[in-house]
Amino acid sequence: MPTLTPQVTMSSPKKNSLLCPNCRRLISRHEPKCPYCGLSHPGSPLKNNPLTVLLNKPEGLISLIVYVNVAIYILSLLLDFGHSGLTANPMRFLSPSNRSLLLLGSTGTIPVFEYGRWWSVISANFLHGSLLHIIFNMMAIRQIGPLVINEYGPARMLTIYIMGGVMGFIISCFPGNVHFTIGASAALCSLIGATLYYGKSRGGIYGQNIYSQVSGWAVSIFIFGFLVPGINNWGHGGGMAAGALLGFLLGYRERRKDNLTHTLLAAFCIGASVLTMLWAIGTAFYLLLNYQ
Repeated sequence: MPTLTPQVTMSSPKKNSLLCPNCRRLISRHEPKCPYCGLSHPGSPLKNNPLTVLLNKPEGLISLIVYVNVAIYILSLLLDFGHSGLTANPMRFLSPSNRSLLLLGSTGTIPVFEYGRWWSVISANFLHGSLLHIIFNMMAIRQIGPLVINEYGPARMLTIYIMGGVMGFIISCFPGNVHFTIGASAALCSLIGATLYYGKSRGGIYGQNIYSQVSGWAVSIFIFGFLVPGINNWGHGGGMAAGALLGFLLGYRERRKDNLTHTLLAAFCIGASVLTMLWAIGTAFYLLLNYQ
């Protein structure tokens, strides 16, 4: 009589395991809580998706911010290339035209109050006025970004960066003398403001060292702003104040662990930025094609 061998279906270990979206350790997909960092339900689609994976890769997040800014800068040059700056002046070398920057969403009192382009307080954070301008800002985010990510986590860093930049531009609209303004400087200053709050709040030798170092950056920015014409000092100051406020409200990792609220806030900021830039690019091409 033949012997029957039962067929046993073995599930692939890869299907039953994943990297924790918070600490990036290999765990079972069905764990109710990550045994390493304590994240509840790490296998949930709300916590384990491309967005959360991106937010928990500091290098990838900063690189993405840089790539987006560079891509939009190149687009701003090509949009009105015949009028882009090709002068020998390093401050104006490869400068997008004013028309190109206005179409893509430069902000200020005129775009916001006269043209009703309120959404420009978001889009202006991704626009730059020259090659030197974008190089300086992207180098700055490479320096300050990892520090903020380390102390606040990637999701809160992104929220502070985007919301702080928006709040900085909103503040700069009210004095009435900032007619047109662009750049990631307000967003960068919000990261500086959040770091200043962290250093002061944490205290101790480490906190004092952080506070002293970043205070030097803040003072340098204000000195530079008063010496060089055309700098949006209201945006810088507003960004720093907004960053400190957001740092206080969101909390840093030593006081408050990363949670779903932080991820959802970051997702909202990403969504608002993407939709705004798509709107700006779409309207720019529409106006160029129909009103030449």
